[in-house]
Amino acid sequence: MTEAPGSSSIFLGSAVVYSNDAKENVLGVSHETLMEHGAVSAETAGEMVRGAMRIYGSDTAIAVTGIAGPGGATETKPVGLVYIAVADGPRVVVSRNVFEGDRAAVRSQTVATAADMLVELLEGRL
Repeated sequence: MTEAPGSSSIFLGSAVVYSNDAKENVLGVSHETLMEHGAVSAETAGEMVRGAMRIYGSDTAIAVTGIAGPGGATETKPVGLVYIAVADGPRVVVSRNVFEGDRAAVRSQTVATAADMLVELLEGRL
């Protein structure tokens, strides 16, 4: 996101929130959401993206929560499961994705999909 010169004029910041505590304390994800739906869920991703907009005072945001592997999978949440949320003011769109490959591949696909989703949202295609 910040590879291009001048990106600081539009990129306000980021938060890496792996633990549930960080999701709660940094982005304001509710404890109830985490307990009821889990850290890797559409509900959590939606709360994360709203929290990012709030803490940075931004017009748009992206949030990602998932299982990149190789461990961490459960019977209902496989490696490669990633929820991506994008927001533009009141609009929040969350997608459920199951990406293939190793950890690096899952992460790479996540970044590309998240960027595409934000562009699509801003262009009115989501």
